[in-house]
Amino acid sequence: MKIRSVKLNNKKKIFEVRTATKKYSFPYVKAKPAPTSEDPITRVYVDIELGREGMTYELASGKTGTVHIEQVLDYNQDPSYLRNLLLYKLTLEVQKRVADSPLAKREIIRRLGTSATQLYRLLDQTNYEKSVDQLVSLLQVLDCDVDLVVRAKSA
Repeated sequence: MKIRSVKLNNKKKIFEVRTATKKYSFPYVKAKPAPTSEDPITRVYVDIELGREGMTYELASGKTGTVHIEQVLDYNQDPSYLRNLLLYKLTLEVQKRVADSPLAKREIIRRLGTSATQLYRLLDQTNYEKSVDQLVSLLQVLDCDVDLVVRAKSA
């Protein structure tokens, strides 16, 4: 996700980050190094060197800091970001299980009822076009029990 613009809101002490579809806020205190009233932000810009996926700010003391869009999405609990994070973690687990499985990949493909190409798409952690359902099906083929645990966030 690319950042279109970033503005400072010193009254609320937040960065206002705009993407193609949404506007997000990110508090100063979450940034490292954190700006203070003695060391305020003098400049903020969308960082081209980060592929417009981050912003860089400069403090009066000369220190600089960078905030990546993923930090902003995580702070704002963006649903699509959280879905992709879940898919990523689940895919890494599937990759470990496939590597440790005594089943040959051809047998996994046969049991899954799919093609080799589709299996490799499921094993690709950068592919976010797959569903949790497909990964759960693959884990079932690998003789794994999948339990969903929902718990309250800790402070």
